[in-house]
Amino acid sequence: MLEDSKRMIYLAGGCFWGIEAYMKGIYGVLETEVGYANGKTSDTNYHMLHITDHAEVVKVLYDHLKMPLARLLEKFFKVIDPISINKQGNDVGRQYRSGIYYPPDSDVYTTAKEALDNLQSRYQQKIKIELFVLQNYVRAEEYHQNYLEKNPYGYCHIDLQNVGEIIQSDYPKPDSQYLRATLTPLQYDVTQESATEMAFDNEYWDNHEHGIYVDRVSGEPLFSSYDKYDSGSGWPSFVRPISPEVVRTKEDFSLNMSRIEVLSRASNSHLGHVFDDGPRGGLRYCINSASLRFIPLEAMKKEGYGFLLKLFERPL
Repeated sequence: MLEDSKRMIYLAGGCFWGIEAYMKGIYGVLETEVGYANGKTSDTNYHMLHITDHAEVVKVLYDHLKMPLARLLEKFFKVIDPISINKQGNDVGRQYRSGIYYPPDSDVYTTAKEALDNLQSRYQQKIKIELFVLQNYVRAEEYHQNYLEKNPYGYCHIDLQNVGEIIQSDYPKPDSQYLRATLTPLQYDVTQESATEMAFDNEYWDNHEHGIYVDRVSGEPLFSSYDKYDSGSGWPSFVRPISPEVVRTKEDFSLNMSRIEVLSRASNSHLGHVFDDGPRGGLRYCINSASLRFIPLEAMKKEGYGFLLKLFERPL
């Protein structure tokens, strides 16, 4: 029995090497595995697919609180041609058909059907994505698992460099009861009540590891270690966010001061303030550690932020 927030779906969209690599970079995806599904027999292998009629699929374990199925499917639709029959990219054959397959005890049919109906409304031609109960699933051979991690220059029909964008709806804000249960009192007071933590006595003010800093509440990516510097203030300081739209600002006249407050886009959490005394006359985003969660570079893909690894392609 899966934990309450975990769900499973099986997706077919051409060569499973690329679909798996794409899925592994999505926030909220916990685990992936490639295999063969919905063929005529209970056993098959890569060389028998033309006989057993299995489709190449990716088994996706995801946290539906972080990545609802409707959003996950929208991402899936972005990297396939939904009106193509038995073909994706340069791959042709029944094993490359497109499909959504769900476990027999799953309750995702309605959501998947609505997603397909919504997709159909954007096309005049009939879309060719199957929607069936999962049958005859067989785990693929070991050399196929995480193929593009083991062979980074291997064939992929998906342009993995151009599928990563930070979408607000991918990072929903949990309800207050969940926040009370999961945040420390300090984290709650800072993010929800606009409190300020102590300078030089917080988690990340002197952190020098490479990685990204995400919204403690929603998980939305906010800042990169590339843009972090020692301002001498005792709080984490950044010259810019990863992307301008992931933060909002507003005037703050509390404590008899005139400042510009910084809030996260997705959860509207209090982050800190921005000042114009940054390096070389630029900005200084002075952020509370309690509002952030640090994801080390080596953990970004596992945590669902693989699409942002391109930020670190320049020398560290």
